[in-house]
Amino acid sequence: MTTPSNIVPPKGARDGQLMRGQSLPVRLANFVKLPHTVFAMPFSLVGVIFASVVAPVTPAIVGWVLLAFTSARFAAMAFNRLVDRDVDALNPRTAMRELPAGTLTVGQAKLSIVASSALFIFASFMLNPLCLALSPVALLWVLGYSYTKRFTRWSHLWLGLGLSIAPVGGYLAVTGAWSHPVWLLLVLAAAVVCWSGGFDMIYALQDAEFDTRHGLHSVPSTFGVHRAVGIARLLHVLAVGCFAAVVAAQPLGTATPLVQGILWAAVVGIALMLLWEHRLVKADDLSRIDAAFFTMNGLISLGFLAFVLTARLLLPETP
Repeated sequence: MTTPSNIVPPKGARDGQLMRGQSLPVRLANFVKLPHTVFAMPFSLVGVIFASVVAPVTPAIVGWVLLAFTSARFAAMAFNRLVDRDVDALNPRTAMRELPAGTLTVGQAKLSIVASSALFIFASFMLNPLCLALSPVALLWVLGYSYTKRFTRWSHLWLGLGLSIAPVGGYLAVTGAWSHPVWLLLVLAAAVVCWSGGFDMIYALQDAEFDTRHGLHSVPSTFGVHRAVGIARLLHVLAVGCFAAVVAAQPLGTATPLVQGILWAAVVGIALMLLWEHRLVKADDLSRIDAAFFTMNGLISLGFLAFVLTARLLLPETP
């Protein structure tokens, strides 16, 4: 690789959502972009809530689910930063990340990956045998994402599938068994794949030129920025369709019109926020990338969780 001195990130490109401070906890939080936890963690709780209509949920289960999700995400993000540290050092947008800048050492990064991976497997063990058996598969998948830009333009969907483990894992943590109907979890996972894969393509617009110059694969670097925006829009249309299919399957069981209405309102809310997200994104101006990428998608995940929880609280007692 050559130094990209002539590569200028597009207007508005930035490595945002960072916390202020230089303490080790703050550096570790920025290392793994802790605020980005808001994207998938709410969906792990959505899985727990859907499962609560067929099996009891205890505070301990919720705690272990949150710990499993957080530790797996920490391991995945830390491993990604470790694998990409040389590339990050060449990219003007990412050169000040912790490993290229030297504010964290490679040894510290490796130790954090080992510790968080072990914590994930332990949390899975504390949940049930099925979660424990699947934990190495899930961990290998989310760690494997770090290499995908080396060989496929569809790394965004690999990432999306990794995030889709959250609602499926939340459900399995409670029930220890797959859903009925069988396709409910599959469609819920597909919704998360399409939603997160689409917004990751939007985020990747910032590095389209850099990726092209350095032989890294992504939808923007392969098809161009304008077509990438179109593909992201298509994925988000599919995501809304999948969320609608999940609600149509009555994931909280046979419910009152009010409960189902709340769930349908959640789908409408997702559609409206995705529509607004794409109004904020312009191929030649990423000045509102924070609003399009972080704010809108954070509202989508937290909003969906809030609607699902509200609907669940209006049902009769838990089993």
